[in-house]
Amino acid sequence: CTVIFIIVATKDLHKPILVLFCNLAFSDLFTSSSGFWISLLFITNPDSTIFGSKDMLAPYAFYTISILSTIYNLVSIGIERYLAVAESIRTRFRVSRKHSLAAVLINWTLAFLFGCLPLIGWNCLHSENRLSVLYSPLCVDYLIFITIPNCVAAFIVPLFTYLSIIIILRKRKFKMKACGQATSTYKSAEIQVARTSIFIWLLALISYAPFFAGVLFDAANHQCPPELYPNTYIFRNCTAMLVTMNCLGNPIIYTLKMKELRAKLKALKCPAGNRVHTCTV
Repeated sequence: CTVIFIIVATKDLHKPILVLFCNLAFSDLFTSSSGFWISLLFITNPDSTIFGSKDMLAPYAFYTISILSTIYNLVSIGIERYLAVAESIRTRFRVSRKHSLAAVLINWTLAFLFGCLPLIGWNCLHSENRLSVLYSPLCVDYLIFITIPNCVAAFIVPLFTYLSIIIILRKRKFKMKACGQATSTYKSAEIQVARTSIFIWLLALISYAPFFAGVLFDAANHQCPPELYPNTYIFRNCTAMLVTMNCLGNPIIYTLKMKELRAKLKALKCPAGNRVHTCTV
């Protein structure tokens, strides 16, 4: 919420990449809120989350929408960072705020389109054929359709973009070094991108790999829910906690590493007497 407020309220932070960061923070907030909704249902009526009911369709749909929006935002940020450094400096001006807003609109449209499929009929409320054990009343076919393509996109596309950024920066550094120019700027940028990409992959691996493994287990499982209780459902709850941790880690990795936004956050923590001086600097 702090990240969203600062970016929206500060005009000089309305840059293309920060628009995507703001939308990512909103997606993470949406994911956490949807997870909290499911947690309340689990506390008030545990059987509905274990054996499935019609009341779980809406929470799972909103949860799916928020997770898909987060994934698409991560992919969009990777593409934007690649376009910002690829080919030539002129490419940097091709990515405008309108392009970022269009990407945000497309991301949410796709997320709503795929996430609302269970609400419009793709569920197993009236049929136990291919019923998901972990996420009843969703169907296993729907979970596979949602999970596998988006996991591939979330891992492959950012991997390609960040590796390409590092390679481009390395080539530019060598060219500048051959011309006898200073390379400290490119070296520091390369290290920063490398560190950020490593953090991104570690957080994504820790957060989403168990969920992906749970979906594969669900697809290959032929046991009834009472036979899997309670260990399997404890594992499901742990995967939800990891997804929530990812929502907390994204603003730290993507947003708080930016000097402009970090300066704004520090200004909020300064006393009233020093705030004007800090903002002036």
